[in-house]
Amino acid sequence: MASAGYDHNVFINCPFDRSYKKIFDAAVFAVFDCGFVARSALEITHTAEVRFTKIARIIDECRFGYHDISRTQLSGPSRLPRFNMPFELGLCLGIARNVGDKNCVVVDREQYRYQQFLSDIAGQDIKAHNNDPQMVVGVIRDWLRSSPTGGSIPGPAHLWGRYRRFKKRLPLICGDLRITPSELTFNDYATVVSEWIKKDPDF
Repeated sequence: MASAGYDHNVFINCPFDRSYKKIFDAAVFAVFDCGFVARSALEITHTAEVRFTKIARIIDECRFGYHDISRTQLSGPSRLPRFNMPFELGLCLGIARNVGDKNCVVVDREQYRYQQFLSDIAGQDIKAHNNDPQMVVGVIRDWLRSSPTGGSIPGPAHLWGRYRRFKKRLPLICGDLRITPSELTFNDYATVVSEWIKKDPDF
């Protein structure tokens, strides 16, 4: 997948299940619409690279990291929580400690809920999204706007309006590509988003 370079790459660390998809799609759109490039472990599907190595490499290639640690509930037949997101956050923070120029934002459903299950990140400015895609767009916009490479980015309400307009157009775009929205891979979706933004910059 094409990259705009280290200073504009954003690693998205979040759940990939169906119940999170609305938030994930909004997050990817927000990253691109702010002038950055969304990166994800989903972008590589071949098996030549083991998962840990792949994730570490993508983090290395991204100055920015968006980490959603909200998925802590018990799930599936095992009745165990998923630890992938806190693990990848820890990996990113470890790399940042050595590299020095990483910029991360950590989000949860509620601002202080993390204190009950991940107290070691106390002192981080945890943001809350309340499982609301619109709040996710606002969190990402404000975070990237405050970065040295953020530049001029319209406000959250404007970006949300653009996302809603894009979502209305998405079925038509997919029709032109002869693919259904549910069939879009991460790479497909990222390409569709970035191409739509080029055609409708709006700012």
